[in-house]
Amino acid sequence: MLLTACTTTHAGKKYRYPASAHRRQAYHRIASSRIPNIARFSQKGRASWYGRRFHGRRTASGERFNMHALTAAHRTLPLLSYVRVTNLANGKSVVVKINDRGPFSRRRVIDLSYAAAKSIGLRRRGVGRVKIQGIARP
Repeated sequence: MLLTACTTTHAGKKYRYPASAHRRQAYHRIASSRIPNIARFSQKGRASWYGRRFHGRRTASGERFNMHALTAAHRTLPLLSYVRVTNLANGKSVVVKINDRGPFSRRRVIDLSYAAAKSIGLRRRGVGRVKIQGIARP
């Protein structure tokens, strides 16, 4: 069996990868440079949090979920983008990285990690009204 290298062309640049690593490396190199600017994004709705049951599992972005990190899951926002989530009941806010897909309940718009929920006061209630605002790329 003969394995050859694959090439990918993006915006006039050629990237060369071994066949076995082509998809993984191509995704990270190309997709990370194409994260759209979501600064105009705004949404209100209900948020929930998830933690211990998913701690250590892979997320949609390929990272391992860490319940103590400031991360979140959203259905449509680009992976690896950042948003500010504000609890409408008390005005507390936190900046989180979108690294997963969800929530899978239609009544909710975002799933926060345990740490993010704790920092804005959602840990005890489990669910609360929030405002989500996109943050411009650095």
